[in-house]
Amino acid sequence: MVKILFVCMGNICRSPTAEGVFRHQANKIGIKIGFTKEMYIDSAGTAGFHLAAAPDKRAQLTALKYGVDIGDLQARKLSPQDFSDFDYILAMDSDNLAIMKKNCPEQHQQKLHLYMSFAENSPGITEIPDPYYGDIEDFDKAYDFIDRASQGFLKFIKKEHNL
Repeated sequence: MVKILFVCMGNICRSPTAEGVFRHQANKIGIKIGFTKEMYIDSAGTAGFHLAAAPDKRAQLTALKYGVDIGDLQARKLSPQDFSDFDYILAMDSDNLAIMKKNCPEQHQQKLHLYMSFAENSPGITEIPDPYYGDIEDFDKAYDFIDRASQGFLKFIKKEHNL
């Protein structure tokens, strides 16, 4: 089973959106999700600002526009155990990637990636901007970037793991 963790700062905007979008795309092509299936997907934040909170309402509304329901997700903080438990730990931006690299044991560093590094047809875009302090258009932009990264990462996972 492939275990994937999406990470942003508070785990209420970008990373739960990425979790939902990637799960939705994987389900559409028949990849089974869950502990007893082919893939396990989760999200977390590098900071514990919003523990157990649902995703930001704007993130939920944006995702629902595209048929993705993230309303049942709950924020959690990245834990030291996550570095050994997950195969891929995907940061939404370089600040969170730096925090992860600082806290990640050396033997797990290769698991850490910027999520946008998997996006195709997005030259020069390396990060998914945090929409939290913006308006709904910022959530639309973040969703678009997450969708692109999810499509590319899904292709990578299918090939890498013969799914």
